[in-house]
Amino acid sequence: MGTVHWLLDAQVTIAGSPVLVREIVGNVFGLASALFGLRRLVWAWPVGMVGNVLLFTVFLGGAFATPQAHDLFGQAGRQVFFFAVSVYGWWRWSRSRRLGEVPDQGGVVPRWATGRERLGLLVALAVLTAVAYPALAALGSWGPLADAWILAGSLLATYGMARGFVEFWLIWIAVDAVGVPLLLNGGFYPSAAMYLVYGAFCVWGFVSWWRTSRVLRPARRPLAPTYTEAVA
Repeated sequence: MGTVHWLLDAQVTIAGSPVLVREIVGNVFGLASALFGLRRLVWAWPVGMVGNVLLFTVFLGGAFATPQAHDLFGQAGRQVFFFAVSVYGWWRWSRSRRLGEVPDQGGVVPRWATGRERLGLLVALAVLTAVAYPALAALGSWGPLADAWILAGSLLATYGMARGFVEFWLIWIAVDAVGVPLLLNGGFYPSAAMYLVYGAFCVWGFVSWWRTSRVLRPARRPLAPTYTEAVA
């Protein structure tokens, strides 16, 4: 239990402000997950789930001691949803790899979403933000509108990654653009710094997946033989 207590309580001072070690470690796991995701490795999902657990405790200052004294319920809630969507992504990528559906043994073949899928993402983004905003405001979340946007965008970006949509990187960039000022104002400096890193990283990831989508096609599984072929 000594290690657990240390991870929960340990702090370092950055620019004169106390920062939780678990916030730093959680973001490191998040960055590692993004790197694995860029390379379409199945390990992106379980590694990200570890970061989700750590960051959940960071953004609930009321339940877990934090120096910022702010509750970002949207930020905390999205860690729960991340964890759930990551289970789906882990299953989907593992299944695709096991069935040989990806020619280069990655977890997914990147592709552009169809027009219907894009419309669905936009509608879901609007609805989730509209639902989350009053809920987060009622809970007393700090910066509820920005928090709602980040929550909704993050969920859709994670879902898009699981499905292999190239556009999921663009959703992350939109999330980062709102998340950086929110986290800076709240004093979550490591998370704000990681959002800046994520933003630049997402540009790289977008270009990488775009290029891969132009050259990589899903592997075709052989069709089962017909009756006449089987008895021939």
